[in-house]
Amino acid sequence: MDTENRPVLTGLVALVGVAVVIGLLGGLAVLVGVKAAGIGEDSGTSSGGGTPATFNLPRPTDTSTIVPTPTDTPSATETGTETPSPTQGISLTATQQSVSPMQQIPLTGTYQGGEGAILQVQRLEDGAWVDFPVTMSVSGGTFSTYLLTGRTGENKFRVIDTDTDATSNEVTVTVG
Repeated sequence: MDTENRPVLTGLVALVGVAVVIGLLGGLAVLVGVKAAGIGEDSGTSSGGGTPATFNLPRPTDTSTIVPTPTDTPSATETGTETPSPTQGISLTATQQSVSPMQQIPLTGTYQGGEGAILQVQRLEDGAWVDFPVTMSVSGGTFSTYLLTGRTGENKFRVIDTDTDATSNEVTVTVG
């Protein structure tokens, strides 16, 4: 093949060759990096003798805080800013008590002793608390999120600690 008469083809072949070499070297570098970091190894096949890398977070073990039971939940009132009982660990506030359908409903609160806890929002539906598709975490003893709902009328919300089942006070928001 006469490469002097086809400079574009020669350049294209050279470019493909360089790309293949770079791809092989990059793949080899990633493989070496994965092996060195121990990512993807089972504990039985680990050659490093140490603990394999995981993405599991340990459960909190601090038992010095008394966690209220769901029976400590105060009864609901007609406003969205109820204050919890003195033994209640989670305090929930709705900053707006009336919104339009699908308008943001901001929820904020405090959870002393609940650092890092995951809180699940629940809505009262037909006399039972049902998980609402919103969760949040506690940071610095506080939490905040917002909800969107098209269900008109009075909506009662609370949050529950997914690990301890401690619940907040209820807040009522009128949608419509």
